[in-house]
Amino acid sequence: MKKILMILAAASTIALVSCEDWLDKYPLAQVSPDTFFKSAKELEAYSNQFYLDVLPGTSVYEECADNIVKDVLIDEMTDGRIVPNSGSGWSWGALRDINTLIEYSVNCKDEAARKEYVALARFFRAYFYFDKVKRFGDVPWYDRTLGASETEELCKPRDSRELVMTNIIADLDDAIANLPTKKQVYKVTKWTALALKSRVCLFEGTFRKYHGLGDYEKYLTAAVSASETFMSQSGYKLYSTGNPDVDYRDLFASVEAIGEEIILARDYTDEYGSYHNATLYGLNTSYGKPGMTRKIVDTYLMADGSRFTDKPGYQNMEFAEQVSGRDPRLAQTMRTPGFKRIDSDVTEPLRLNFSVTGYQITKYVHSINAGADTYGRSFNDLPIFRTAEVYLNFAEAKAELGTLTQADIDKSIKLIRDRVGMPNLDLAAANANPDPYLDNSETGYVNVKGDNKGIILEIRRERTIELMDENFRYYDIIRWKEGQCFLQKLYGIYIKGSGPQDFDGDGKIDAYLKAADEGKAPAEYDKIDQFTIGKEIRLTEGDHGFITPYSDNYQHWNESRDYFYPIPTDDIQLTNGALVQNPGW
Repeated sequence: MKKILMILAAASTIALVSCEDWLDKYPLAQVSPDTFFKSAKELEAYSNQFYLDVLPGTSVYEECADNIVKDVLIDEMTDGRIVPNSGSGWSWGALRDINTLIEYSVNCKDEAARKEYVALARFFRAYFYFDKVKRFGDVPWYDRTLGASETEELCKPRDSRELVMTNIIADLDDAIANLPTKKQVYKVTKWTALALKSRVCLFEGTFRKYHGLGDYEKYLTAAVSASETFMSQSGYKLYSTGNPDVDYRDLFASVEAIGEEIILARDYTDEYGSYHNATLYGLNTSYGKPGMTRKIVDTYLMADGSRFTDKPGYQNMEFAEQVSGRDPRLAQTMRTPGFKRIDSDVTEPLRLNFSVTGYQITKYVHSINAGADTYGRSFNDLPIFRTAEVYLNFAEAKAELGTLTQADIDKSIKLIRDRVGMPNLDLAAANANPDPYLDNSETGYVNVKGDNKGIILEIRRERTIELMDENFRYYDIIRWKEGQCFLQKLYGIYIKGSGPQDFDGDGKIDAYLKAADEGKAPAEYDKIDQFTIGKEIRLTEGDHGFITPYSDNYQHWNESRDYFYPIPTDDIQLTNGALVQNPGW
């Protein structure tokens, strides 16, 4: 039976070949649906593929937008996207598999099992369609398998965003009602469904608000309700051992997902050879040298809760001074002076050849003794849903509705800050004095208006910091209609000039930067990293300034087009034009 189920799972991914083939085939090569799905075990075996086909994998730590960049910017920021012939996210095989389980679940006479696995399938259908709506906007809705003769239905135009979102919410409500309540860090439960509803409704509510689509309040209200139910009933809390200097770091470096906070994780294990590459990803030169940008580093508050960007001369502070005395999450997300790997006594210096900005990301980095420092050998579990996000969703939705109170902050944002020993967020103070660094087109946001501007900006700060490098940033900017963020300067650390560099301020030379016309560096620096200004390292003022990885005018954003991706031309043609291209493409 195990072999048959493996064949079935492998055969069930359907490719889009033509309009008639789209969504109209089921895997007949080995097992017919008519003779399968008869027990809870068969339903479970078939549904296991959804975890791989629908949920994200390594993209969780490969985030790249305006706050984290690599040696080449993503196409979305450089006008590098083109209208593809096929693919590019417009794929429907996973949906066919999901609908197959729902339709053929009637074969199972165990009513409880049937309800559970239909609810699971509907969770994954909601997740699947949420991704499609984020990427393309309106999409065709299919909630059943179709036969090859149903040409009109197979080739229909896109359904309205409202219809698709209404169906997503209905799927999630069924999942919430019928999925198990027992916590399972590697399996979808009622609490996962509530977390997804919180995420979906916040996205849709804010997207509608800032893109002027109307009727946003009902989605934000639903986000608040789902979040409150999760917060009051689930029993989840934030992971903390009372050590604010390592608890946030350890949540992501832990080999086994920490279930008191993480609602759903992707399981990786050394025992069975299931790996990813998160540790090596930021520790060498081979994967684009990802680095945080100065804009986001400056956003982190001081440890006492004051704004770093209120400090005189903050703009030209060198690395050691810039990162000193900051929100402890900064040193648990990127390499700062005194950085040591988990279980290591060796202090590692800043390495400019590992990061295009100098701000080297260390989130998800394994223990030094875990054997993860070679390609594809990391095996710490990767979180997909965690409790802190639900708290942030709750606070943001209430702030956007104008109903947020200090008591609401105390049961959400305060708990997040408590973990790292940061002072609480003050609602009245935030609204009385909005942060000018976050309230401008050069380093912040331009579309936040009204009496709640200050607190909305502060919650965005908190979200950006807490969820850094967890694959949220791009679509946060999309839903806030802040595409101009992709045009903001992408600077790295500040360097005063050529010569020996003590980045950490510890009296040890970390690198030698040669002037553009300088020959061989002094022999005393032969054993340290060397870079030539204007060649390996480019600075904004020529011989000094911020590291700038990109040439001027490299970034691009089309405000009237780029919030959605283009639909492939082959699919438009296969529907005889029933599918209409997104505006501007």
